[in-house]
Parts: sequence; structure tokens; C-alpha cells
Amino acid sequence: MIDQYVVAPAESAPRLPVRPSAGRFLILAVVFVCAACGLVYELELVALASYLIGDSVTQASVVLSLMVFAMGLGSLLAKRLRCRAAVGFGLVEAALALLGGCSAMVLYATFAWMGESRYALIGFSLSIGILIGAEIPLLMTLIQRVSRQDAGGTVADLFAADYVGALVGGLAFPFLLLPWLGQLTGALLTGAVNVVAGGALVLWVFGSDLTGRERGLLLLVNVLVLAVLGAAAVMVDDFERAARRAVYGDGVRVAVQTDVQEVVLTGGRGGRGEPLSLYLDGRLRVSERDEFRYHEALVHPAMSGRHERVLILGGGDGLAAREVLRYADVRSVTLVELDPGVARLARTDPALAELNGHAYEDPRLRVEYGDAFAWLRGHGSGSAPERGPYDVVISDLPNPAITPSTKLYSEEFYGLASRVLADGGRLTVHAGPPAVRPRTYWTVDATLRAAGFGTSPYSATGRAAGFGAGPDRAHDGRNADEGEAAGEGTRGADWGFVLAAVGRPPRVELSPDAPRLRSLAAPVLAAGVLGAERTRLRDLPPSTLVHPRYAG
Repeated sequence: MIDQYVVAPAESAPRLPVRPSAGRFLILAVVFVCAACGLVYELELVALASYLIGDSVTQASVVLSLMVFAMGLGSLLAKRLRCRAAVGFGLVEAALALLGGCSAMVLYATFAWMGESRYALIGFSLSIGILIGAEIPLLMTLIQRVSRQDAGGTVADLFAADYVGALVGGLAFPFLLLPWLGQLTGALLTGAVNVVAGGALVLWVFGSDLTGRERGLLLLVNVLVLAVLGAAAVMVDDFERAARRAVYGDGVRVAVQTDVQEVVLTGGRGGRGEPLSLYLDGRLRVSERDEFRYHEALVHPAMSGRHERVLILGGGDGLAAREVLRYADVRSVTLVELDPGVARLARTDPALAELNGHAYEDPRLRVEYGDAFAWLRGHGSGSAPERGPYDVVISDLPNPAITPSTKLYSEEFYGLASRVLADGGRLTVHAGPPAVRPRTYWTVDATLRAAGFGTSPYSATGRAAGFGAGPDRAHDGRNADEGEAAGEGTRGADWGFVLAAVGRPPRVELSPDAPRLRSLAAPVLAAGVLGAERTRLRDLPPSTLVHPRYAG
């Protein structure tokens, strides 16, 4: 992107190997390529920051703000290179290709082996931004040496090539590079294209402007950068395996990249006797050690009452469905899952299928794929006989602090949920840990009440110390979205839930026909109600689509 540009004074036309019009076209073509590569680097940093750190809005704001600021600095610093614009541009592109191409691997390495990638992210955002900002002033100088077009026309041409290139790079990243090559190889290929384009322009078109020493230096630098990028591309698979072992341990059995996220299974069958764990995008979603505590607390209080028809939002691992299907009088269960890859694993992986009680083989379970918000919006009328109204709706979704899920904890979302509930029906929501994030937890409660629900908050304790099973927990406490750091023990060893019904608050109790449970009983529920109440924050505003209130 163009932030600043400097119009250089005209110099004597260089001896070109092509006609001036062709030279002008080649420079604009390189502007196009460099803009596309630059935007790929930006999007790569944003995507990795959201994946490795979380909170995509905050991370995107930090990356883009730093890069735009750095681009301004780069434009100013480029003034010192205008006297040697050709060699300066060649070196800038080589440095940009090396940093941008290797940024994904370095960020992933810092996350895997150091547990923290924020400082590396800031460093790459600033350095890549400075180099991108230096491009346009240098290219302006070069194009004015080739053509005597007025400055206004030159600027217009450069802007057009820059913005069109940014468009192509922005579309290529999600639709070509990510699905075909992945983040690491995609960044390395972008760097290779970048260095070839910049090096070819300088060494061929402006080679006569360079001294023999400068030509040798540029040629050597470009070859070295290509060699580094090529070697890294050859080692990508080994690097990914090593980094995955560093993050997940040696018990990785399954690692797949679906259209939605990275899914990793460790332990279980063939896992050296370790308990099964399911990770989504690096965050622990299920641990066999204590998942039953979470899912029993999520499901069974909502089943106290009529429960012939049940809707589960999320829960593609089949564990919430397992608990629901333990009731003999349940006639139908509809499960709405965003990622078909998770449901496929839950159905076919022997260890995960055993853990969920082979819920996907039960004829009462029907699975639909899609975003829970969009599904409720499209199916809330209950016009089809197999759809609503539902006696029970179970919201087994990621924590509201994860930005993409904030709409699933909004007043509008709960309004849609109320449309599919039968009279007297109950909604249960996983709302994050009240002890660690009380403001988030009680904002969920306030949002439900604003949507017309009566609410009964409660919590569940007993999470395995340092290794929890609820949504959005990271291995050994690292990168934990619930605010826990390694070594905090059981400080955050609770899950928070809100049981809701339209109108009057429902009672938090177990159904008389509840199956035998491993962790839940009436005294435990009573203690959970008191435990949640002790963290209460009052007079919090609800969260809406236009004003989400679950930051950080």
C-alpha cells in the first residue's frame, strides 16, 4: 500500500536494454507484484496472530496499525537511498522477501518453543512495514528516470498498479495460497516471487546504472535469499512435525487442516497410554481426564423437564450429544456443527468415537453443518416438521472472549434461540469461567436477560489441575484463553454456565430420570449456584452485534 511518496528530480536517462515505454511497463508490473506480495505478508501476520494469540480484532488492529506507521517511516528513510535508487530498491526487495517469506516459520517457532509470539509479531510488523514503505519512493525515482511523464500522471499510474496488486494479493491469500500451500509454504513462495521480481528489474533494466561491485553484491544477495527460502520450503514438513511435537507432545495421532481450522488428536488409542485430547487451532477443547465434568454440568441441568426434542449448537465432538442420548425418552437430537471435519473425526476415530459413546451411530441424532447464528436465523420459524420447537437448546460454543464467537453470545443470537424453544423450554449456555473472567461471565447473563430470558447462573468445579477440558484451554496452561498461566494450579478450575428460560428463571436441578453421573449431584449443583453467585457483577450492559462487550 502507498503511504507516502517522494517525487525525485529528473536525472539523465539511463542506458536501457528496452525502450522507455517498455521500461515503464516493467516498473509498473513490478509495482503490481510487490504490492501483491506486501499484502500477502500483512494478511499472513494477521492470520498467524489470530491463530497463535487469539482475539482476531485486536491482533489485526495491532498488526495493521504498526505496519501503516512503519510504512510512513520507510518512506522517509527511503529519501537517503534516492541517489542510488536502483541498488537501494534491489536490497530493499531482497530484505523484504527474506523477512516476509520467513515470518510465518519464525512466528510459529516462537509459539511452539518459547510459548510466546507477540514480540516477534511486533518486530515483523515494524520491519516489514518499513521495507514496504521504502518501495514507492524508490520506484518513483526509477520510473521518472525512464519516462518524462508529468509527476501527476506518474503518481496515478503507480497508485493504480499498487492498488490492483494489493487486490490480487488479498484475494490470492485466502483462495489460493492458504488452501493449496498452507501458511508456511505460501509465505515462502511469496518471498521467492518478491525477490525474483525486484532483482530482475534492477539487474536487467537498470544494470547499466550499477557498478560491477554493486551488480555482484545484488546477485549474491538475491541468490542467498532464494537459497534460504528454498531450503526452508524443503524443510517445511519436518519443521511442522517438530513444532507440532513441541506444542502437543509426542502423542500426536491425527493432525488435519480442515476448511475451518487445524484439528489435532493426541493420546487415546496408540497414544502410549495417554488420555485423549482434542485441539482446535492449538487450543485444547477436550481432555479425557475431565471432560465428563464439563459435559455433565452443561447438559443435565437443562434436561430437568420435558426433553423429547433437543438442539445442540456446536459440540461436534459428540460429547454433549452423548450425555443427551443417555435419556431414553429423548426422541430426536439436532446437532449444528460449523466444521464437518470435527464431526467426521468424532464419528470415525476409534478413540474419540469410544469417548463419545458412538453418539453419531444413534439414529436419534441428526447433524447439520453451518454457522449456528445463520442456522438459527434460517430455521427459527420451525416450519419443517423435524425442526423446532425444541424442549432444550444446549449452546456448547467457544468462549465469548474469542472474537469470532462474540456474535454467538449476543442479544440477537439469544433472541433467535428463543424462537426455536418450545413453551417452558430451557437454554443452557457455556459462558466461560466466572472466577477468572467474571465480567465476561456476567455479561453473558446480562445479555440473556436483555433477550427476554430469566437466568440461573451456576458453575462446576473439579477441573484437572493445569490441564482442563472445557473449550479454549491450551496445553499446560500456555496461551490459555481463560487467563490462566502455567503454575496457577486450580485457580481457574471452574466452568461457568447459565441456565435460562423465557420469562421466569428455571431451577438448577437434575431430572428425576437422570442417568447415573460421575461428577454431578444435587449438592454439587447447589454449591455451583453459590459459587457463581459469589462472583456476581451487577448492572452490566448486554452485548449486541453492533456493540460487542467481550474484549480480551
